[in-house]
Amino acid sequence: MLRNVLSRPTIVSVKQATRGFASQSSSIPTPAPVEQKTIFPKKYGGKYTVTMIPGDGIGQEIAMSVKDVFKACNVPVEFEQYDVSGLTSEDDKLYQESIESLRRNKVGIKGTLFTPTSRLGHKSFNVTMRKDLDMYASLSLCKNIPGVSSRLSNVDIAIIRENTEGEYSGLEHQSVPGVVESLKIITRTKTERIARFAFDFAIKNNRKKVTIIHKANIMKLADGLFLRTCREVAKEYAHHNLEVNDMIVDNTAMQLVCRPQQFDVMVMPNLYGNIVSNVGAGLIGSPGLIPGCNIGREFAMFEPGCRHVALDIQDQNSANPTAMLLSSVMMLRHLNLDEHANKISSAVYDTIASGAAKTVDIGGTSTLKEFTAAVISKL
Repeated sequence: MLRNVLSRPTIVSVKQATRGFASQSSSIPTPAPVEQKTIFPKKYGGKYTVTMIPGDGIGQEIAMSVKDVFKACNVPVEFEQYDVSGLTSEDDKLYQESIESLRRNKVGIKGTLFTPTSRLGHKSFNVTMRKDLDMYASLSLCKNIPGVSSRLSNVDIAIIRENTEGEYSGLEHQSVPGVVESLKIITRTKTERIARFAFDFAIKNNRKKVTIIHKANIMKLADGLFLRTCREVAKEYAHHNLEVNDMIVDNTAMQLVCRPQQFDVMVMPNLYGNIVSNVGAGLIGSPGLIPGCNIGREFAMFEPGCRHVALDIQDQNSANPTAMLLSSVMMLRHLNLDEHANKISSAVYDTIASGAAKTVDIGGTSTLKEFTAAVISKL
């Protein structure tokens, strides 16, 4: 069972997961049909091998924070690191090697790879990885953290988005000069599996409500299919007494900044999820606080839930590694390394709550290295 935590240390079993901040242990459902066997990574020599792709911008710095914390905590994980950049071509040898490493190891952790807007024909490596390895479910956990000031309190939202189609299908062409067509793909099959993932997540984590986000009033066929399919899947879970509603995406943006407490689990197509997770970062105080993961039947990739490259602060020792560290905690839960996950999760939250170290984005003056050192001191 793939699991993760966005909590402080006390751990409960998957079957007993609670919503309390001090004891929450979130369970991520295994996204596989019952007739398929989900493939989990294997240990060799008492250690797991994990693919690490630091990414561009602040990627190298926050990846080093994870490696330093893992070393201090004696985590039985070895990293195969590939310094891939989004500025290279898709046939770049190092990029291809990183994909093969993921296929071998089944589990990876990465920063964000930069995707330039000016290079025509250059696909996003972030999107390509998710599509090629069919890591179709994206989960970002947006929750207030004690010690971080924010304009709104009691925010606790699980943002689930479909990763492999929608507006990010990558099917664009120029019909004639000055006229471009971009295809948005929505299929019943992929909508059904992301809907089931969302409802399974809600049930396994004692969540009470699932909100379907759409634009079916305008895109009546595409988003209409998404909405109808999610509603049909919801009927299969009626006996769990989950509250289910739906909301148009533009109204969702307003409701998030006015009353985010109304949301619990949210499920939506690709582009909407990207936008909503960034709004969520603003709600709790920083994009550097939201952990996330991309899950498929066979592969799992853990990365910050709010995918910012942060080129503007690259190599300035000022980035916040919290999202990357908490994403690594999610990875440890996936690998059933709960004891190490507890220690690191507790250390991160205690560091912030006690004020021992805070980076600039959350109202402090600490550098990235000082924050990492503070976390290590609390292990």
